[in-house]
Amino acid sequence: MGAHEKSEGLCVETPPRKRVLILGGGFAGMYAALHLERQLGGRDDVEVTLVSRDNFFLFTPMLHEVAASDLNATAIVISLRKLLPRLTFVEGDVSGLDLEAKKVTVAHGGLDGHSHTLSFDYVVLAMGSETNFFGKPGPRDYTLTMKTLGDAMLLRNCLIDRLEEADADCVTAGKRDAIVTFVVVGGGFAGVETAGAINDFIHGALPFYPNIQHANVRVMLVHGGKEVLPELGEELGAYARKKLIEHGVEVRTGIHVKDVTEAGVELPDGTVVPTKTVVWTAGVTPPSLLETLPCEKERGRLKVNAQMEVPGFPGVWALGDCASVPDVTNGGKPCPPTAQHAMRQGLVAARNVCAALKGQPGKAFRYKMLGQLAAIGRRAGVARILGLKFSGTFAWVLWRTVYLFKLPKLETKVRVAMGWTLDLIFRKDVVQLIGPRELDQLTLPALPLNSRQQVRQVQALQPRTQH
Repeated sequence: MGAHEKSEGLCVETPPRKRVLILGGGFAGMYAALHLERQLGGRDDVEVTLVSRDNFFLFTPMLHEVAASDLNATAIVISLRKLLPRLTFVEGDVSGLDLEAKKVTVAHGGLDGHSHTLSFDYVVLAMGSETNFFGKPGPRDYTLTMKTLGDAMLLRNCLIDRLEEADADCVTAGKRDAIVTFVVVGGGFAGVETAGAINDFIHGALPFYPNIQHANVRVMLVHGGKEVLPELGEELGAYARKKLIEHGVEVRTGIHVKDVTEAGVELPDGTVVPTKTVVWTAGVTPPSLLETLPCEKERGRLKVNAQMEVPGFPGVWALGDCASVPDVTNGGKPCPPTAQHAMRQGLVAARNVCAALKGQPGKAFRYKMLGQLAAIGRRAGVARILGLKFSGTFAWVLWRTVYLFKLPKLETKVRVAMGWTLDLIFRKDVVQLIGPRELDQLTLPALPLNSRQQVRQVQALQPRTQH
Protein backbone atom coordinates (compact mmCIF):
# COMPACT_ATOMS: atom_id res chain seq x y z
CA MET A 1 0.00 0.00 0.00
CA GLY A 2 1.20 3.53 -0.68
CA ALA A 3 1.37 6.37 1.77
CA HIS A 4 -1.78 8.32 2.63
CA GLU A 5 -2.26 12.09 2.59
CA LYS A 6 -5.22 14.15 3.80
CA SER A 7 -6.58 16.69 1.35
CA GLU A 8 -9.78 18.64 2.16
CA GLY A 9 -11.01 15.88 4.45
CA LEU A 10 -10.28 13.13 1.95
CA CYS A 11 -7.72 10.34 2.34
CA VAL A 12 -5.64 10.27 -0.86
CA GLU A 13 -3.39 7.31 -1.50
CA THR A 14 -0.09 8.17 -3.16
CA PRO A 15 1.50 5.56 -5.41
CA PRO A 16 4.48 3.64 -3.97
CA ARG A 17 7.96 4.73 -4.94
CA LYS A 18 9.51 2.90 -7.84
CA ARG A 19 12.74 1.18 -6.77
CA VAL A 20 15.66 1.04 -9.18
CA LEU A 21 18.72 -1.02 -8.25
CA ILE A 22 22.14 -0.83 -9.91
CA LEU A 23 24.38 -3.76 -9.05
CA GLY A 24 28.05 -2.89 -9.56
CA GLY A 25 30.11 0.27 -9.16
CA GLY A 26 32.49 -0.13 -12.10
CA PHE A 27 32.43 1.84 -15.34
CA ALA A 28 29.02 0.52 -16.48
CA GLY A 29 27.27 0.78 -13.12
CA MET A 30 28.78 4.10 -12.10
CA TYR A 31 27.96 5.86 -15.37
CA ALA A 32 24.42 4.47 -15.26
CA ALA A 33 24.10 5.83 -11.73
CA LEU A 34 25.51 9.23 -12.73
CA HIS A 35 22.89 9.67 -15.43
CA LEU A 36 20.05 8.41 -13.24
CA GLU A 37 21.06 10.80 -10.50
CA ARG A 38 20.84 13.73 -12.92
CA GLN A 39 17.46 12.59 -14.22
CA LEU A 40 15.81 11.13 -11.11
CA GLY A 41 17.81 12.37 -8.12
CA GLY A 42 15.34 15.12 -7.25
CA ARG A 43 12.16 13.03 -7.58
CA ASP A 44 10.18 11.67 -4.63
CA ASP A 45 8.43 8.92 -6.58
CA VAL A 46 11.61 7.04 -7.54
CA GLU A 47 14.40 5.64 -5.36
CA VAL A 48 17.67 4.71 -7.06
CA THR A 49 20.12 2.53 -5.10
CA LEU A 50 23.66 1.61 -6.11
CA VAL A 51 25.10 -1.59 -4.64
CA SER A 52 28.87 -2.02 -4.86
CA ARG A 53 31.50 -4.16 -3.18
CA ASP A 54 33.66 -1.05 -2.63
CA ASN A 55 32.54 2.42 -1.64
CA PHE A 56 34.67 3.99 -4.35
CA PHE A 57 34.88 4.09 -8.12
CA LEU A 58 38.21 2.74 -9.38
CA PHE A 59 39.75 3.99 -12.62
CA THR A 60 41.16 0.60 -13.65
CA PRO A 61 43.19 1.72 -16.72
CA MET A 62 45.69 3.28 -14.29
CA LEU A 63 46.06 0.29 -11.95
CA HIS A 64 49.51 -0.57 -13.29
CA GLU A 65 50.69 2.95 -12.41
CA VAL A 66 49.81 2.34 -8.76
CA ALA A 67 51.76 -0.93 -8.86
CA ALA A 68 54.74 0.92 -10.36
CA SER A 69 54.57 3.71 -7.76
CA ASP A 70 53.89 6.30 -10.47
CA LEU A 71 50.66 7.25 -8.69
CA ASN A 72 49.38 7.10 -5.15
CA ALA A 73 46.58 4.58 -4.68
CA THR A 74 44.08 7.24 -3.61
CA ALA A 75 44.68 9.23 -6.81
CA ILE A 76 42.67 6.87 -9.02
CA VAL A 77 39.68 6.34 -6.74
CA ILE A 78 36.84 8.60 -5.70
CA SER A 79 34.04 8.03 -3.21
CA LEU A 80 30.79 6.83 -4.76
CA ARG A 81 28.91 8.71 -2.06
CA LYS A 82 30.72 11.86 -3.13
CA LEU A 83 30.04 11.23 -6.82
CA LEU A 84 26.36 10.39 -6.26
CA PRO A 85 25.12 12.44 -3.30
CA ARG A 86 21.42 12.19 -4.24
CA LEU A 87 21.33 8.40 -4.64
CA THR A 88 21.16 5.68 -2.00
CA PHE A 89 24.39 3.70 -1.67
CA VAL A 90 24.83 0.22 -0.16
CA GLU A 91 28.29 -1.31 0.25
CA GLY A 92 28.33 -5.08 0.08
CA ASP A 93 28.62 -8.24 -2.01
CA VAL A 94 25.64 -9.48 -4.00
CA SER A 95 25.20 -13.00 -2.64
CA GLY A 96 21.78 -13.79 -4.07
CA LEU A 97 19.63 -12.62 -6.96
CA ASP A 98 16.05 -13.65 -7.71
CA LEU A 99 14.86 -12.00 -10.92
CA GLU A 100 11.38 -13.53 -10.73
CA ALA A 101 10.71 -12.39 -7.16
CA LYS A 102 12.63 -9.15 -7.86
CA LYS A 103 14.82 -9.43 -4.79
CA VAL A 104 18.57 -9.07 -4.20
CA THR A 105 20.52 -10.35 -1.20
CA VAL A 106 23.46 -8.18 -0.18
CA ALA A 107 26.04 -9.34 2.37
CA HIS A 108 28.34 -6.94 4.17
CA GLY A 109 30.28 -6.55 7.36
CA GLY A 110 33.14 -9.02 6.73
CA LEU A 111 33.41 -12.44 8.38
CA ASP A 112 30.97 -11.52 11.15
CA GLY A 113 28.65 -9.64 8.80
CA HIS A 114 25.02 -10.06 7.88
CA SER A 115 22.74 -9.90 4.86
CA HIS A 116 20.00 -7.58 3.62
CA THR A 117 17.26 -8.29 1.13
CA LEU A 118 16.52 -5.45 -1.27
CA SER A 119 13.42 -5.41 -3.47
CA PHE A 120 13.32 -3.73 -6.85
CA ASP A 121 11.01 -2.79 -9.69
CA TYR A 122 13.88 -2.27 -12.12
CA VAL A 123 17.44 -3.56 -11.91
CA VAL A 124 20.62 -2.85 -13.86
CA LEU A 125 23.13 -5.72 -13.70
CA ALA A 126 26.65 -4.31 -14.06
CA MET A 127 28.52 -6.84 -11.96
CA GLY A 128 31.78 -6.87 -13.90
CA SER A 129 34.02 -9.93 -14.13
CA GLU A 130 36.46 -12.06 -12.15
CA THR A 131 39.93 -13.35 -12.91
CA ASN A 132 39.81 -16.56 -14.94
CA PHE A 133 42.20 -19.24 -13.71
CA PHE A 134 40.79 -21.78 -16.19
CA GLY A 135 40.11 -24.25 -13.40
CA LYS A 136 43.77 -24.57 -12.44
CA PRO A 137 44.49 -24.58 -8.70
CA GLY A 138 48.14 -23.60 -9.18
CA PRO A 139 47.51 -20.18 -10.72
CA ARG A 140 44.70 -19.56 -8.25
CA ASP A 141 46.87 -20.33 -5.22
CA TYR A 142 50.31 -19.06 -6.24
CA THR A 143 49.74 -15.92 -8.28
CA LEU A 144 48.77 -12.30 -7.85
CA THR A 145 46.11 -10.64 -9.99
CA MET A 146 45.51 -7.13 -11.38
CA LYS A 147 41.79 -6.48 -11.10
CA THR A 148 41.35 -4.30 -8.02
CA LEU A 149 43.05 -1.53 -6.09
CA GLY A 150 44.02 -4.11 -3.48
CA ASP A 151 45.74 -6.16 -6.19
CA ALA A 152 47.84 -3.19 -7.33
CA MET A 153 48.81 -2.27 -3.77
CA LEU A 154 49.70 -5.86 -2.99
CA LEU A 155 51.86 -6.16 -6.10
CA ARG A 156 53.69 -2.90 -5.35
CA ASN A 157 54.50 -4.05 -1.82
CA CYS A 158 55.54 -7.49 -3.05
CA LEU A 159 57.98 -5.90 -5.52
CA ILE A 160 59.59 -3.85 -2.76
CA ASP A 161 59.68 -6.87 -0.45
CA ARG A 162 61.52 -8.88 -3.11
CA LEU A 163 64.10 -6.10 -3.50
CA GLU A 164 64.63 -5.92 0.26
CA GLU A 165 65.02 -9.70 0.45
CA ALA A 166 67.41 -9.93 -2.52
CA ASP A 167 69.59 -7.09 -1.24
CA ALA A 168 70.48 -8.94 1.96
CA ASP A 169 74.16 -9.96 2.25
CA CYS A 170 73.23 -13.53 3.17
CA VAL A 171 71.49 -14.21 -0.15
CA THR A 172 73.49 -16.28 -2.66
CA ALA A 173 73.73 -15.27 -6.31
CA GLY A 174 71.47 -18.05 -7.60
CA LYS A 175 68.83 -17.45 -4.98
CA ARG A 176 68.97 -13.69 -5.59
CA ASP A 177 68.22 -14.19 -9.29
CA ALA A 178 65.10 -16.21 -8.48
CA ILE A 179 63.90 -13.61 -5.98
CA VAL A 180 64.12 -10.79 -8.52
CA THR A 181 62.53 -12.80 -11.35
CA PHE A 182 59.03 -11.56 -12.12
CA VAL A 183 56.65 -13.34 -14.48
CA VAL A 184 53.47 -11.87 -15.97
CA VAL A 185 51.09 -14.34 -17.63
CA GLY A 186 48.85 -12.88 -20.34
CA GLY A 187 49.73 -10.48 -23.16
CA GLY A 188 46.58 -8.38 -23.35
CA PHE A 189 46.36 -4.77 -22.19
CA ALA A 190 46.60 -5.62 -18.49
CA GLY A 191 49.54 -7.99 -18.97
CA VAL A 192 51.61 -5.75 -21.24
CA GLU A 193 51.06 -2.65 -19.11
CA THR A 194 51.80 -4.57 -15.91
CA ALA A 195 55.00 -6.09 -17.31
CA GLY A 196 56.20 -2.67 -18.48
CA ALA A 197 55.32 -1.11 -15.13
CA ILE A 198 57.13 -3.82 -13.14
CA ASN A 199 60.21 -3.46 -15.32
CA ASP A 200 60.25 0.33 -14.92
CA PHE A 201 59.74 0.18 -11.17
CA ILE A 202 62.37 -2.47 -10.44
CA HIS A 203 65.11 -0.90 -12.54
CA GLY A 204 64.19 2.58 -11.28
CA ALA A 205 64.51 1.39 -7.68
CA LEU A 206 67.85 -0.46 -8.07
CA PRO A 207 70.02 2.57 -7.14
CA PHE A 208 68.74 2.11 -3.58
CA TYR A 209 69.76 -1.59 -3.52
CA PRO A 210 73.54 -1.86 -4.04
CA ASN A 211 73.70 -5.67 -3.85
CA ILE A 212 71.34 -6.14 -6.81
CA GLN A 213 72.63 -5.58 -10.32
CA HIS A 214 70.52 -4.94 -13.40
CA ALA A 215 71.75 -8.28 -14.76
CA ASN A 216 70.16 -10.07 -11.79
CA VAL A 217 66.67 -8.80 -12.63
CA ARG A 218 64.49 -10.80 -14.97
CA VAL A 219 61.03 -9.66 -16.06
CA MET A 220 59.18 -12.14 -18.28
CA LEU A 221 55.90 -11.81 -20.17
CA VAL A 222 54.31 -15.10 -21.28
CA HIS A 223 51.47 -14.97 -23.81
CA GLY A 224 49.61 -17.81 -25.44
CA GLY A 225 48.77 -15.92 -28.63
CA LYS A 226 50.85 -15.24 -31.71
CA GLU A 227 51.44 -11.59 -30.79
CA VAL A 228 50.91 -9.42 -27.71
CA LEU A 229 48.08 -6.88 -27.67
CA PRO A 230 46.00 -8.77 -30.23
CA GLU A 231 43.25 -6.13 -29.88
CA LEU A 232 45.50 -3.61 -31.63
CA GLY A 233 46.54 -5.81 -34.54
CA GLU A 234 49.77 -7.59 -35.38
CA GLU A 235 51.70 -4.50 -36.45
CA LEU A 236 51.28 -2.60 -33.17
CA GLY A 237 51.56 -5.84 -31.23
CA ALA A 238 54.90 -6.54 -32.87
CA TYR A 239 56.04 -2.99 -32.11
CA ALA A 240 55.02 -3.36 -28.46
CA ARG A 241 56.87 -6.67 -28.18
CA LYS A 242 59.98 -5.16 -29.78
CA LYS A 243 59.94 -2.20 -27.40
CA LEU A 244 59.41 -4.40 -24.35
CA ILE A 245 62.42 -6.48 -25.36
CA GLU A 246 64.50 -3.32 -25.85
CA HIS A 247 63.52 -2.25 -22.34
CA GLY A 248 64.74 -5.56 -20.95
CA VAL A 249 61.50 -7.55 -20.75
CA GLU A 250 61.73 -11.16 -21.90
CA VAL A 251 58.68 -11.77 -24.09
CA ARG A 252 57.58 -15.30 -24.93
CA THR A 253 54.61 -15.67 -27.28
CA GLY A 254 52.77 -18.79 -28.41
CA ILE A 255 53.26 -20.39 -24.98
CA HIS A 256 50.48 -21.45 -22.62
CA VAL A 257 51.65 -21.79 -19.03
CA LYS A 258 51.28 -25.39 -17.93
CA ASP A 259 51.16 -24.70 -14.19
CA VAL A 260 52.30 -22.41 -11.41
CA THR A 261 53.81 -23.95 -8.30
CA GLU A 262 55.70 -22.86 -5.22
CA ALA A 263 58.91 -23.32 -7.20
CA GLY A 264 57.87 -21.10 -10.09
CA VAL A 265 56.21 -21.17 -13.51
CA GLU A 266 56.12 -24.47 -15.37
CA LEU A 267 56.21 -24.17 -19.17
CA PRO A 268 54.88 -26.75 -21.67
CA ASP A 269 58.35 -28.14 -22.41
CA GLY A 270 58.76 -29.04 -18.74
CA THR A 271 61.17 -26.25 -17.82
CA VAL A 272 60.45 -24.27 -14.67
CA VAL A 273 61.18 -20.55 -14.35
CA PRO A 274 62.19 -20.10 -10.68
CA THR A 275 60.30 -17.16 -9.23
CA LYS A 276 58.42 -16.02 -6.16
CA THR A 277 56.29 -13.45 -8.01
CA VAL A 278 53.79 -14.34 -10.72
CA VAL A 279 51.06 -11.96 -11.91
CA TRP A 280 48.11 -13.65 -13.64
CA THR A 281 46.34 -11.51 -16.27
CA ALA A 282 45.45 -14.32 -18.67
CA GLY A 283 41.74 -13.62 -18.84
CA VAL A 284 38.49 -12.85 -17.07
CA THR A 285 35.24 -14.69 -16.52
CA PRO A 286 31.73 -13.53 -15.55
CA PRO A 287 30.79 -13.65 -11.84
CA SER A 288 29.88 -17.13 -10.66
CA LEU A 289 26.55 -15.80 -9.34
CA LEU A 290 25.31 -15.47 -12.92
CA GLU A 291 25.36 -19.27 -13.26
CA THR A 292 22.37 -19.46 -10.90
CA LEU A 293 20.18 -17.18 -13.02
CA PRO A 294 17.58 -18.78 -15.35
CA CYS A 295 18.67 -16.61 -18.27
CA GLU A 296 20.18 -17.38 -21.65
CA LYS A 297 23.95 -16.99 -21.60
CA GLU A 298 26.76 -16.70 -24.10
CA ARG A 299 30.14 -17.91 -22.81
CA GLY A 300 28.88 -17.34 -19.28
CA ARG A 301 27.76 -13.76 -19.93
CA LEU A 302 24.09 -12.80 -19.83
CA LYS A 303 22.70 -12.60 -23.35
CA VAL A 304 20.71 -9.40 -23.90
CA ASN A 305 18.97 -7.69 -26.80
CA ALA A 306 20.06 -4.47 -28.48
CA GLN A 307 18.38 -2.45 -25.71
CA MET A 308 20.44 -4.44 -23.16
CA GLU A 309 17.25 -5.99 -21.78
CA VAL A 310 17.37 -9.55 -20.45
CA PRO A 311 14.78 -11.52 -22.50
CA GLY A 312 11.93 -12.91 -20.41
CA PHE A 313 12.52 -10.55 -17.49
CA PRO A 314 10.92 -7.12 -17.98
CA GLY A 315 12.67 -4.34 -16.12
CA VAL A 316 16.04 -6.14 -16.07
CA TRP A 317 19.05 -4.80 -17.97
CA ALA A 318 22.57 -6.26 -18.12
CA LEU A 319 25.69 -4.51 -19.38
CA GLY A 320 29.45 -4.28 -19.07
CA ASP A 321 31.68 -7.32 -18.63
CA CYS A 322 28.88 -9.52 -17.26
CA ALA A 323 26.71 -9.17 -20.37
CA SER A 324 26.93 -10.16 -24.02
CA VAL A 325 25.71 -6.95 -25.62
CA PRO A 326 25.21 -7.14 -29.41
CA ASP A 327 27.21 -4.59 -31.38
CA VAL A 328 24.74 -3.36 -34.01
CA THR A 329 27.58 -1.53 -35.79
CA ASN A 330 29.47 -4.80 -36.23
CA GLY A 331 26.90 -7.30 -37.40
CA GLY A 332 25.55 -8.08 -33.94
CA LYS A 333 28.80 -9.56 -32.62
CA PRO A 334 29.27 -9.17 -28.84
CA CYS A 335 30.77 -5.84 -27.78
CA PRO A 336 34.31 -6.13 -26.43
CA PRO A 337 34.62 -5.77 -22.63
CA THR A 338 36.30 -2.36 -22.69
CA ALA A 339 35.83 0.65 -20.41
CA GLN A 340 34.72 2.87 -23.30
CA HIS A 341 31.91 0.47 -24.17
CA ALA A 342 30.89 0.05 -20.52
CA MET A 343 30.68 3.82 -19.98
CA ARG A 344 28.38 4.32 -22.92
CA GLN A 345 26.34 1.22 -22.15
CA GLY A 346 25.73 2.68 -18.69
CA LEU A 347 24.39 5.90 -20.17
CA VAL A 348 22.08 4.10 -22.63
CA ALA A 349 20.82 1.71 -19.94
CA ALA A 350 20.02 4.65 -17.67
CA ARG A 351 18.05 6.34 -20.44
CA ASN A 352 16.17 3.10 -21.04
CA VAL A 353 15.30 2.90 -17.34
CA CYS A 354 13.92 6.44 -17.52
CA ALA A 355 11.94 5.47 -20.62
CA ALA A 356 10.52 2.41 -18.84
CA LEU A 357 9.39 4.58 -15.93
CA LYS A 358 7.40 6.61 -18.47
CA GLY A 359 6.03 3.49 -20.14
CA GLN A 360 8.06 4.10 -23.27
CA PRO A 361 10.31 1.66 -25.20
CA GLY A 362 14.07 1.86 -24.82
CA LYS A 363 16.67 2.57 -27.47
CA ALA A 364 19.29 0.21 -28.85
CA PHE A 365 22.91 0.56 -27.79
CA ARG A 366 24.94 1.80 -30.70
CA TYR A 367 28.61 2.72 -30.45
CA LYS A 368 31.56 2.45 -32.79
CA MET A 369 34.88 2.17 -31.02
CA LEU A 370 37.06 5.26 -31.43
CA GLY A 371 40.33 3.49 -30.69
CA GLN A 372 42.49 1.82 -28.08
CA LEU A 373 45.70 2.76 -26.31
CA ALA A 374 48.32 1.00 -24.18
CA ALA A 375 51.34 2.17 -22.21
CA ILE A 376 54.31 -0.22 -22.48
CA GLY A 377 56.84 1.40 -20.13
CA ARG A 378 59.80 3.78 -20.46
CA ARG A 379 57.49 6.56 -21.64
CA ALA A 380 56.44 4.58 -24.71
CA GLY A 381 53.05 3.44 -25.89
CA VAL A 382 50.97 2.16 -28.78
CA ALA A 383 47.62 3.44 -29.99
CA ARG A 384 45.07 3.04 -32.74
CA ILE A 385 42.72 6.01 -33.01
CA LEU A 386 40.08 6.28 -35.76
CA GLY A 387 42.05 3.78 -37.83
CA LEU A 388 45.34 5.65 -37.44
CA LYS A 389 48.25 3.93 -35.71
CA PHE A 390 50.66 5.64 -33.33
CA SER A 391 53.62 4.38 -31.35
CA GLY A 392 56.48 5.60 -29.20
CA THR A 393 56.53 8.66 -26.94
CA PHE A 394 53.70 10.37 -28.80
CA ALA A 395 51.40 7.39 -28.15
CA TRP A 396 52.41 7.46 -24.47
CA VAL A 397 51.57 11.19 -24.21
CA LEU A 398 48.30 10.48 -26.02
CA TRP A 399 47.52 7.69 -23.55
CA ARG A 400 48.04 9.98 -20.58
CA THR A 401 46.10 12.86 -22.15
CA VAL A 402 43.07 10.76 -23.11
CA TYR A 403 42.79 9.00 -19.77
CA LEU A 404 43.40 12.17 -17.79
CA PHE A 405 40.35 13.73 -19.42
CA LYS A 406 38.28 10.58 -18.87
CA LEU A 407 38.83 10.69 -15.10
CA PRO A 408 35.68 11.75 -13.22
CA LYS A 409 35.76 14.99 -11.22
CA LEU A 410 38.29 17.80 -11.43
CA GLU A 411 39.92 16.87 -8.13
CA THR A 412 40.78 13.39 -9.44
CA LYS A 413 42.34 14.89 -12.57
CA VAL A 414 44.41 17.26 -10.42
CA ARG A 415 45.62 14.46 -8.12
CA VAL A 416 46.71 12.32 -11.07
CA ALA A 417 48.39 15.24 -12.88
CA MET A 418 50.30 16.13 -9.70
CA GLY A 419 51.35 12.49 -9.25
CA TRP A 420 52.65 12.29 -12.80
CA THR A 421 54.56 15.56 -12.37
CA LEU A 422 56.24 14.33 -9.19
CA ASP A 423 57.10 11.05 -10.90
CA LEU A 424 58.93 12.95 -13.65
CA ILE A 425 60.99 14.87 -11.09
CA PHE A 426 61.79 12.36 -8.35
CA ARG A 427 62.97 8.76 -8.19
CA LYS A 428 60.71 5.81 -7.45
CA ASP A 429 59.18 5.67 -3.98
CA VAL A 430 60.25 2.42 -2.30
CA VAL A 431 58.31 2.76 0.96
CA GLN A 432 56.82 -0.61 1.87
CA LEU A 433 53.34 0.08 3.23
CA ILE A 434 52.63 -3.56 4.06
CA GLY A 435 55.29 -5.22 6.20
CA PRO A 436 56.98 -8.57 5.46
CA ARG A 437 54.93 -10.45 8.07
CA GLU A 438 51.64 -9.27 6.63
CA LEU A 439 52.85 -10.03 3.10
CA ASP A 440 53.74 -13.58 4.14
CA GLN A 441 50.20 -14.04 5.46
CA LEU A 442 48.81 -12.77 2.16
CA THR A 443 51.05 -14.57 -0.33
CA LEU A 444 52.57 -17.60 1.43
CA PRO A 445 51.91 -20.63 -0.85
CA ALA A 446 51.17 -22.82 2.16
CA LEU A 447 48.15 -20.64 2.84
CA PRO A 448 46.23 -20.58 -0.47
CA LEU A 449 44.06 -17.54 -0.92
CA ASN A 450 41.89 -16.61 -3.85
CA SER A 451 42.08 -13.14 -5.32
CA ARG A 452 39.12 -11.73 -3.44
CA GLN A 453 40.44 -12.93 -0.08
CA GLN A 454 43.79 -11.32 -0.83
CA VAL A 455 42.13 -8.03 -1.68
CA ARG A 456 39.98 -8.10 1.44
CA GLN A 457 42.97 -8.74 3.69
CA VAL A 458 45.01 -6.00 2.00
CA GLN A 459 42.18 -3.54 2.46
CA ALA A 460 41.88 -4.53 6.11
CA LEU A 461 45.53 -3.55 6.61
CA GLN A 462 45.04 -0.13 5.06
CA PRO A 463 43.26 2.91 6.49
CA ARG A 464 40.02 3.49 4.59
CA THR A 465 40.77 7.01 3.42
CA GLN A 466 38.32 9.04 1.39
CA HIS A 467 38.94 12.25 -0.53
